[in-house]
Amino acid sequence: MAVGTGSGYVPLLMRLDRGGAVFLSVLAAAAVLVPVLNLMVPADHPLHVPTYLVSLWGKYLCFALLAVSVDLVWGYCGILSLGHGAFFALGGYAMGMYLMRQIGDRGVYGDPLLPDFMVFLDWDALPWYWYGFDSFAFAALMVLLVPGALAFVFGWLAFRSRVTGVYLSIMTQAMTYALMLAFFRNDMGFGGNNGLTDFKDILGFPLQADGTRVGLFVASVIALAVGYVICRFMVTSKFGRVLMAIRDSESRTRFLGYRVETYKLVVFTVSAMLAGIAGALYVPQVGIINPSEFTPANSIEIIVWVAVGGRGTLYGAALGGVLVNYAKTYFTGAAPEIWLFLLGGLFIAVTLLMPKGIVGTLDHFGQEVRRLVTRRQPARTAAEGRAAEGRAAQ
Repeated sequence: MAVGTGSGYVPLLMRLDRGGAVFLSVLAAAAVLVPVLNLMVPADHPLHVPTYLVSLWGKYLCFALLAVSVDLVWGYCGILSLGHGAFFALGGYAMGMYLMRQIGDRGVYGDPLLPDFMVFLDWDALPWYWYGFDSFAFAALMVLLVPGALAFVFGWLAFRSRVTGVYLSIMTQAMTYALMLAFFRNDMGFGGNNGLTDFKDILGFPLQADGTRVGLFVASVIALAVGYVICRFMVTSKFGRVLMAIRDSESRTRFLGYRVETYKLVVFTVSAMLAGIAGALYVPQVGIINPSEFTPANSIEIIVWVAVGGRGTLYGAALGGVLVNYAKTYFTGAAPEIWLFLLGGLFIAVTLLMPKGIVGTLDHFGQEVRRLVTRRQPARTAAEGRAAEGRAAQ
């Protein structure tokens, strides 16, 4: 497969660096090994992977895709978005609406059309914006279109007004806060404070079945891999070079004749759609979606994931999303009273000791090692040459 660039045609795989190739290899191995160890290895075997771990790892992969989407706009275009939690939640609500429609008359109140919370609130008809969500294809389309449309409208208004820096960050945070307040209202028709939950099945498969959990895990792996490849393709193309020019000097890039607003709008919209996909895969694996996902603190936490893993590396952001959430899971169990302080201390330590993040620091260390080896190589070659001349003279 070949893709066009400004300098000719380059195979897509050549766009991957060594770290990206390792990252995709790990994902491929996980997509094979985890299902095998869960479904085919007996439960009493030491290598058996319990179903709850499959769901937990699937959730981490959704967070990794969310981190990659943020790194695309922050690490390569300099857009510090503090509102990507909103795109994640909107994708989750779109999937949650589909899952609620699949419950049918199996709900507490037995209504074949209205979800339980609507019956409880004495709604007499399904709202118009719930129509179509009985179809998985329609719901999947909304997972992309709703976050993408919001990002497009918001970005078009903000970027054409040349809002940048901290002001843009505050506006994105205000956006997600406004959505949180709206979704908390019962009359919005999204379950209010309780949100959407009590899901039964997806595409006809029971959500609590081991096979369904494994399927969702594999879907998360594939989504993360495809999302990474899309982002990698974007940032290594001519389009990506313009993005990095905007990040480094927006005014100079505009002076050179590039439509800066267009580039920022495209990458912001694509990033929001990836975040929506992450949210859609997250909901069936955790079994609930509520307005707390819109909390501005969640969007700030995503920035922490990217910073810890390594901004501007994509796979580093994914690694940060997995590691920070694993630490969060561990600390909430091992030290529930002080886990927030431990998590904050971890972030501060990484920021001070590894300002480029884990992956950035490892890459820098590897470059230094290669530089030292390169310096020693000529000296060794010269010494071997003199030794050979000495042996010849004898």
